[in-house]
Amino acid sequence: MTLVGKLHVSLPPQEAFRLFTARGERDWVDGWAPAFPDEVADDATIGTVFETDAHGHHATWIVVDSEENRRIRYARVVTGRDAGTVAVELKPDGDGSEVTVTYQLTALTEAGGDYLATFAENYPAFIDSWAEALASRASHH
Repeated sequence: MTLVGKLHVSLPPQEAFRLFTARGERDWVDGWAPAFPDEVADDATIGTVFETDAHGHHATWIVVDSEENRRIRYARVVTGRDAGTVAVELKPDGDGSEVTVTYQLTALTEAGGDYLATFAENYPAFIDSWAEALASRASHH
């Protein structure tokens, strides 16, 4: 399953990029707490591994592609649910950035298939929630 969404961020790509790294998402995603099994200075470095626990599920993430200020792509496995990639691409858009978020996911179990069906149905609202959280963050900084 491939899901694509777009949003606008009121920062240019060179400032917005870090908001989509493991550490950067802590600034705008409630409860986001990535844990790094091996400490890294730059969490956008290809090969960086981190783990998250959210909504009752444990996920392992690996940075598989990264071009500073342009794009970052993660492989993500949620044990017993789904696996795939999450890509974020940034392009200049006026004095801000157009951000394209692409999830390519495969269910690992029947329950994972049910989860992905619901995720797909709610994906536009999910991306809208990112836009709202980022806008709220911008208004407080």
